[in-house]
Amino acid sequence: MSDKLKQTRVEFETGSGKAFLHSLPKLKELGYDNIDKLPFSVKILLEAVLREFDGYAVTEKDVEALANYDAKNPQGEIPFKPSRVVLQDFTGVPAVVDLAALRSAMKRMGGKATDINPQVPVDLVIDHSVQVDMFGQDYALMFNVEKEMERNRERYEFLKWGKEAFDNFRVVPPGRGIVHQVNLEYLGRGVFTRKEEDGSVTAYPDTLVGTDSHTTMINGLGILGWGVGGIEAEAAMLGQPISMLVPEVVGMKLTGKLREGVTATDLTLTVTQMLRKHGVVGKFVEFYGDGLSNMSLPDRATIANMSPEYGATMGFFPVDEEALRYMRRTGRSEELVNLVEQYTKAQGLFRTNDTPDPEFSSTLELDLSTVETSLAGPKLPHDRITLSNMKKSFENSLTSDDPTMGFNMEQEKLANKGLYKNGQEIEMKHGDVVIAAITSCTNTSNPSVMLGAGIVAKKAYEKGLEVPAYVKTSLAPGSRVVTEYLKEAGLTEYMDKLGFNLVGYGCTTCIGNSGPLPEAVETAIKEGDLIAAGVLSGNRNFEGRIHPWVKANYLASPPLVVAYALAGSVDIDLANEPLGKDKEGNDVYLKDIWPTTAEIAEHLDAAIRPELFEKMYGDIFESPTWEEIPVSGGDLFNWSDESTYIQEPPFFMGMSEDPDPIKPIKGARALVKVGDSITTDHISPAGNIAEDSPAGKYLKDHGVEKSEFNSYGSRRGNDRVMTRGTFANVRFKNQLAPGTEGGYTKYFPDDEITTIYDASLKYKESNTPLVALAGNQYGTGSSRDWAAKGTALLGVEAVIATSYERIHRSNLIQMGVLPLQFKEGESADSLGLDGSETFDIHVDDDVQAQDEIKVTATKTDGEEINFTTVCRIDTPVEVDYYRNGGILHTVLLDYLKRSKAES
Repeated sequence: MSDKLKQTRVEFETGSGKAFLHSLPKLKELGYDNIDKLPFSVKILLEAVLREFDGYAVTEKDVEALANYDAKNPQGEIPFKPSRVVLQDFTGVPAVVDLAALRSAMKRMGGKATDINPQVPVDLVIDHSVQVDMFGQDYALMFNVEKEMERNRERYEFLKWGKEAFDNFRVVPPGRGIVHQVNLEYLGRGVFTRKEEDGSVTAYPDTLVGTDSHTTMINGLGILGWGVGGIEAEAAMLGQPISMLVPEVVGMKLTGKLREGVTATDLTLTVTQMLRKHGVVGKFVEFYGDGLSNMSLPDRATIANMSPEYGATMGFFPVDEEALRYMRRTGRSEELVNLVEQYTKAQGLFRTNDTPDPEFSSTLELDLSTVETSLAGPKLPHDRITLSNMKKSFENSLTSDDPTMGFNMEQEKLANKGLYKNGQEIEMKHGDVVIAAITSCTNTSNPSVMLGAGIVAKKAYEKGLEVPAYVKTSLAPGSRVVTEYLKEAGLTEYMDKLGFNLVGYGCTTCIGNSGPLPEAVETAIKEGDLIAAGVLSGNRNFEGRIHPWVKANYLASPPLVVAYALAGSVDIDLANEPLGKDKEGNDVYLKDIWPTTAEIAEHLDAAIRPELFEKMYGDIFESPTWEEIPVSGGDLFNWSDESTYIQEPPFFMGMSEDPDPIKPIKGARALVKVGDSITTDHISPAGNIAEDSPAGKYLKDHGVEKSEFNSYGSRRGNDRVMTRGTFANVRFKNQLAPGTEGGYTKYFPDDEITTIYDASLKYKESNTPLVALAGNQYGTGSSRDWAAKGTALLGVEAVIATSYERIHRSNLIQMGVLPLQFKEGESADSLGLDGSETFDIHVDDDVQAQDEIKVTATKTDGEEINFTTVCRIDTPVEVDYYRNGGILHTVLLDYLKRSKAES
C-alpha cells in the first residue's frame, strides 16, 4: 500500500472495544476534497477499493477514480470485491454445479481440487422450489412441502453435499423463507469485522452480490448489494473482483408523507414508473430527502426490491436511525447495532435530516402525499395504472395492438364466455381473476401491507363476502415471522376463511410456481378463449411467467389482492363499483373494508418484536426433513449419467491451458431475430416443461413421467434440459418463424420451420456458427445465468442488439458470447436484415473494449450489407474473459497456475 493510503487505516471505538477502519474522512485530509459530496453508495464503493488496495488487482488509480468522483461525468473502471454472496436455489444450484465442475476440471488438469472453495461467506436459501399444488385448505402447506421434497430430492441431496464439501458455504433449508427477506431480517449485518495477521481487527461495510436481481432489497437497510449473473457470482465466491464501470448515481428526493389508505406498494409502483421514465438502466439510484424519515424500513426495502423493475443496478437508502431501530426490532444483538452506528458515523455514512445533499448525476423528486392507490400490468411491472382507471385500462388492453400492453383481440371475441363447472356452474368472461396470490419477497416483507391484507379479509368475511369458486387463492410469505404476527393479531383465521391459506414459504406464483389451475377453470378459459387475469403481490408479471393460461397479470398490494379475489374480476372499477353484497343484500364497496392507518398501527408494534425474530431464526439452518437427506461423495461430486437433475456441464471439457487467439466469426446464421423488450424470461427456461418440447422428449426418453417433469427452474443443474428449453418460453416470438410462439426458428438454407434446439444441432453438424439479432433492452428480467449459458450452448457466438440490459450483456461475455450493438439510429430492420443472411463478424485477437467491429451480412442473392457495430465488451478485464472463453475459464486457469506452482 502506498505510504499515503496507509495513513487511512485508523482506530475507532466500536461501542464494545477498539477496531480499525479505512477512513474516508482521512482521505479528505490527504487532499481528496470531494469526499463529503459523494453519494453514500459511492462512498461504500470507495471504502472497498481503499481497503482492498494492493497495487496489483486494486490500484491507486482505482481509489482515485472514486475519491475524485465526478457525478456529472463518472469515468473509469473499478474492481469490486463484495463481503459476501447470497444465492437462491434456482440460480444457486447451477452455481454449485459449476463449482463442482471446476473441482473436477482441476483434478483432470493436474491441479488440487480442494483449492476450489468459496473465499467469502456464501449463503444459499432454498426458496424457489415450492409450488402451489394445493391451496385453500388447512393442509396445503404440508401437502406442498411434501411434493416439493419428492420433486427435488436429488437437487437437495446435491446441495447438502455442497454444504458438507465446501468451506464458507451455508444452506438455509426449504420452508424457512425467501432469500431476500431472510437476508433483510437475519443475514444482513451492516458491518463486518475480520482479524488480521497481526491480531488487530478491521471493520468494513457489509456488501454483497446475489444470483437474484432482487438482491437489491437489502439496500433498504443501507447495505450495498445487487444482483449479478450466477457466473459472475461464482467468480466473486472464488475471490475474484467484479469489474464494473464507475456508476452514475441518480438521486431521488422524497418529501412529505403518504396519505391515509395509500400503501408502500402504491409508492413502489409510482417510484418504479417514474424512474423507468427518467432512465436509470445500469445506474445506481440513491434516495434522499426529509421524506425518508416518514418511511419505515420495510417500506424502503419494498422500493429497493423493485430496482430491477425500474432498471437500476440498485436503489439505495443510507443507514439512519430507522435502520438501527429495525435491526434492534428484528433481534440483532446490541453489540452489532452499536458497531453499525459507530462505524457509519465515523465514516460519514450515517444519514440525518441535516445531512447535506450529495452531488448526483441527475435528480428527480416525489412528494409522497401525491401517491395514489395503484396496480401495474398487464405485462410489465412499470406500467402503472391508478385504481380508478383500472377497468378502462383492462378493457382497452383487450383490443390494443401494443405488444407490451395489449392482446390485439378481434371485436367479435370481446363477448366470449366460458363455463366453469365444478359442483356449480359459473359463466366466466374476460378479466376474471383465476389467480390471486399474496406472494414474493417484495411485499411479504412489509408488515403494514400484510396486516392490511388480514384486516381486509376480516372485514370482508364479517360482511359476508365470499371469493368466487374459480379464483385460486394463496398466501406464501417471505418469512415465518409473518405467519406468527398474523396469528397473534387474530387475522389468520379470516385469511383462511377466504381461501388465503398458507401454501408455503417461498416465491411460488411470482417465479411461475403458481401450480396447475383447477381443471374446471382451465377448461372454461380454453372454451371461451378468455384473457384470464392474475393479481399478485409480486414484482414480475412478464408474459408467460405466472401461468401459461393467465395472460393478464397485475401487481398489487396484498390488501388489493384480497379485494380483487373477492371481486373475481379486474374488469371492475373498485373505486366506484361495489365488490359484492353483505348479508343484508347491501352493496359493499372497497372503502368499506379498507384498513385505516390506525387499524394497521394497532397491530404493528406488536408485530415487530425481537422475540419473534429470535424464535423464528433460532433454527434457520435446521429442518427435520432436511436432516433426513443423505449425503454421498467427498471432495469431488459423484456425477451420474442417469441423473435428470444434476449433470456435469460441458464448459471445461477438453479445455486447454493455452487458449486459442480470438478469430473472426465467418458464415454465421441467425438462430433468432427478435424485437424490443425481449426479457431473460423469454430466453431462459422457466416454469412448466411441455411434454412435446425438446426438453420434455429428453425427460421421457430418460424414463421420467410427465407428472414428474417438475419445472425448468428445478432442473437448472442439468444443461441437457436447460439448453433444450432456451428460447422456448410459450410467449417467445421469433421473427424467423412468423405465426409461431415458443421455441421455433427457420433452419437455413432449407427454410425449414423446426425447434430452435433441433436447428442448433443441425448447424453444429455443419460447423456453422450462430448469431442472434435483437432490438432495444435485450435481456431485461431476472432469469440470469441460463439466459447466457443456454445461448452459448446452442452455438450462438455473437448477439447483435440495439441495446442491452446490463447484467445480460455482462453474462454473455462471461460465457464467451460476443455482444455487439448497432450504431445509434440503426437496427436490424433499418439495415434491411431479415435474418436469412450469412454473417461475417470481423473481430480478431487485437479487440479492445468498446471497439468498432465491422459486420458483413450477405443475402441469398449475394448482395452485401456492411455495417459497423460497437463491441459491448466494456472493460479490459472483460476482454480477457472473452479471450479465455468465459469468466470461469479465466478463474480456472488462474487457480490451476497457482496450484501447479505450489506443488
